[in-house]
Amino acid sequence: MRRMRIVTGAALLLIAPALAACQTTSGGGADAITTGSTTPAPTLKGAAAAERDWRRDPKNLRKGLAYAASLRALGQTGRELAVLKALVGFRPRDVTLRAHYGRRLLAAGRAVQAEKAFRAVIALGRADWKAYNALGAALAAQGRYAAARAVYQQALKASPNNPKVLNNIAMSHILQGNPQEGERILRAAMKLPGGGNDPRLRQNLALALGLQGRFREARYIASQDLSPAEVEANMAYLKRMLGGSDVWKKLQKG
Repeated sequence: MRRMRIVTGAALLLIAPALAACQTTSGGGADAITTGSTTPAPTLKGAAAAERDWRRDPKNLRKGLAYAASLRALGQTGRELAVLKALVGFRPRDVTLRAHYGRRLLAAGRAVQAEKAFRAVIALGRADWKAYNALGAALAAQGRYAAARAVYQQALKASPNNPKVLNNIAMSHILQGNPQEGERILRAAMKLPGGGNDPRLRQNLALALGLQGRFREARYIASQDLSPAEVEANMAYLKRMLGGSDVWKKLQKG
């Protein structure tokens, strides 16, 4: 987390998911899919071997995931997603696989498709906080912040006072142009068990403060996780945003 910067929309949302580890978009309510020691090395030769192995037995989940992982390592996201889609087609009721597919879609910026994947996870009966949190992240990635917050409330019903969910709710307010409300929620989340030591919450709080022009406070909080150079880069970026767009000008007047 130390090198995460608050300079892009994707970074602000902490998704690709993460809908997952750095993101708070964990989906599906099950452990993340892993491919174990059989995952090929990230080389073209290894990917080709994994492809041959999978195509001989395309319904084999382990082989398909190994091939998808090799494609991911090579940065071939489109092909990776195609393999995962095929696997879902063979195993339509596998909610863990669907959730994994949804997370990878979201990480690839395909939020509409990710939304469909997470809705399917919930419809199949895995309606836990992780599934709702992931669906909310997919909606937020589409700019549908009010809809995302409604779904996040479902996540909170399943897991009251969950700092990860509260973090996403706060970010939906911040990205919609209300950093004051985002700040309030983040401060409350940081008082909860597990919230005070979460660098995601601290960095998002620094963002909320910076967007209000409170750079001294933002700099202090950001410095708990980032290097001095990274902190200054973030502050400079926030100042440019505040001075260079209608959205941030409205925030300044706010």
